[in-house]
Amino acid sequence: MIAIIPVAGAGTKLRPHTYTQPKSLIPVAGKPILGFIIDQLLESGIQEFVFIIGYLGEKIKEYVDESYPSIKKKFVVQETREGLGHAIWLTKDVIPKKSNVIIVLGDTIIDVNLKKFIELKTSALAIKKVNDPRKFGVAEFDDNNNIIKVVEKPSIPKSNLALVGLYKINEFDVLIKSLDHNIKNNIRSKNEFYLTDGLQEMIQRGVKFQGFKVENWYDCGQKEILLKTNALLLSKKKKSVANKKNLHNCIVIEPIFIGKNTVLKNCIIGPNVTIGDDASICDSIIRDSIIGNYTKLNDVVLFNSLIGSDSEIWGSSQSLNIGDNTELDLR
Repeated sequence: MIAIIPVAGAGTKLRPHTYTQPKSLIPVAGKPILGFIIDQLLESGIQEFVFIIGYLGEKIKEYVDESYPSIKKKFVVQETREGLGHAIWLTKDVIPKKSNVIIVLGDTIIDVNLKKFIELKTSALAIKKVNDPRKFGVAEFDDNNNIIKVVEKPSIPKSNLALVGLYKINEFDVLIKSLDHNIKNNIRSKNEFYLTDGLQEMIQRGVKFQGFKVENWYDCGQKEILLKTNALLLSKKKKSVANKKNLHNCIVIEPIFIGKNTVLKNCIIGPNVTIGDDASICDSIIRDSIIGNYTKLNDVVLFNSLIGSDSEIWGSSQSLNIGDNTELDLR
């Protein structure tokens, strides 16, 4: 089984943060989103990885090479963003045709029994019931839990079961043939080559898919969802502070995560706060927020905030969304 992780997106909904780093490397609960995905796959027994990179792809490669030097990995570059289907199609030259693959979107954290999902006999699509299926790819089923149709962002949905960004494909050669058919015939949806359209072509070619329901699913492409994901993952962590000796006259309300060499003085921190490495925070109150590496905060009150790395803020009581290398004086 080979894991394909597409991480070529520009992450426009998370700007200004994604001007300087890919959204899959934004930290939640002390680790980049991509790190949680790779760790989950490794724990389920996956040993081979293909990363589809594009925008700021050199930072993805640097992170994977440094953090996971021993895994078997390849990188494929999507130079023009023409959709997820096109991105997967580009892997045809680095993955053997008879392979079984699992595709996991690189900005999505899914609460799922991955081993059980991988052990399914047929190809499978992870799904979850949603309130507004018009925003997602959706799956339609027959009475035997077999998927009979998948549609991307239907205007009149016939199902409320959304595809959550996790796909198990036993017939990788058929997937590539289906995507190749769509690309050669310029079969697009909303001007992109969607993976959903490739899956539908596979169904029409006779491939059987079954649905696999997941408990929770977090598409970390928006600030609000990113903060909710941070809170959820923090609640599951055991170790919250790298070095408690660096906390001076502070009140800590779990769950939190504080990185290495970070110093806090006269602060109230938490709940649901992640602070990166080498940060310095004084005389501040912070809750429900993510603070980047090397950031300096002084005399601030922050809530529901996302603060990038190498930023400096003085004197504020706000909900902020501040990118990397930013300096603010709001006194």
